[in-house]
Amino acid sequence: MDGTGQDAIARALALGVLRDAAIGDRLVIRAHDGAGARDALGVLVARNSSSVTIDTRRGPVEVALADVVAAKPVPPPPTPRTRRL
Repeated sequence: MDGTGQDAIARALALGVLRDAAIGDRLVIRAHDGAGARDALGVLVARNSSSVTIDTRRGPVEVALADVVAAKPVPPPPTPRTRRL
């Protein structure tokens, strides 16, 4: 991606996904984190004008909208398999 056009389009699409998502939707979000990026995968539990909170396996993660690079809805996790004896 170039530094402006494609990045700006991806960010605008991600913010649209976050704006349109309902509380309880499962999402993955990539956000800037210092020199790198971090991903948050889980259920959207809160949203305000400056951040969203995703309930991940490791607990709630607050992501500032200013740091969002990409976001998309994801399907529910697969159901656990039963063990064969």
